[in-house]
Amino acid sequence: MNPIILIHGGAWDIPDSLVEAHVQGVTKAAICGMRGLNHSAVNAVEAAVSSMEDDPAFDAGTGSFLNKDGKVELDAVIIEGTSMVAGAVGAVHRIKNPIKLARKVMENCDTIFLVGTGAEQFAAEQGIKLCDNENLIIERERERWKILSREKKPAKEFFQRGTVGAVALDTKGGLVAGTSTGGTPFKQPGRIGDSPILGAGTYATHECAVSCTGWGEAIMKAVMARTVADLVEKGESAQDAAEKSVDILKKRFLGYGGCIVVTKDGDYGIAYNTPRMARAVYTAQMSDPVAAV
Repeated sequence: MNPIILIHGGAWDIPDSLVEAHVQGVTKAAICGMRGLNHSAVNAVEAAVSSMEDDPAFDAGTGSFLNKDGKVELDAVIIEGTSMVAGAVGAVHRIKNPIKLARKVMENCDTIFLVGTGAEQFAAEQGIKLCDNENLIIERERERWKILSREKKPAKEFFQRGTVGAVALDTKGGLVAGTSTGGTPFKQPGRIGDSPILGAGTYATHECAVSCTGWGEAIMKAVMARTVADLVEKGESAQDAAEKSVDILKKRFLGYGGCIVVTKDGDYGIAYNTPRMARAVYTAQMSDPVAAV
């Protein structure tokens, strides 16, 4: 068994001026995840994703894109592959770390997916402090929102910037995937993307764990995370499964994005068809994580 945590911070055309912030962000997330991995893959994924939700370099948690109403609206999911237990939340406005709420849903709720005010009510019942939506908004995104309000360009022209995700394998063989996102800029209020939908943006089985990033509507049509898992179960290596799934996304669904996958043997794969993707890998045998953009 080779414990591992694999991180992504979004597949898009990351400009040179933002490369260092992304490298630092995924490196920190990998370190946080490895600390959690000493306990379990669930802890590792929650810690890694929470770190990126707190980092305004990424489109998750604080600093996320604003919807048409000028609000941050967040989605997240976490799933454990062997037991297939999962929790997801969507379109929440008052949750600083939606991945933490997704875990609460996974562990303490009799359903898988909660949205909007119902999810926030459940959060309060679980002792998660609700925040003011204004506290999640940063000036960079206020300015972007003003520009989009004037120009009325299609959201798909601005989908870039990173949904975040993590996949992990622990010493007991537990495989966990988690993904968190603020969605697309100037999105329709109430829009749910691929990230929190099992099989689309995120999936895990007893064989592997997968997290995707990119243009959500195309990823949903491709059922991309499940496609990666199916290829692994058919005997493909993690890298081949990731690459083939990204190829399908582009050729069949005209989509752009990427994915990360880790298998029960500690094999891992990273693939994307965008100019860049922020990512990091950290295994128990490594002294430090390896990050790249």
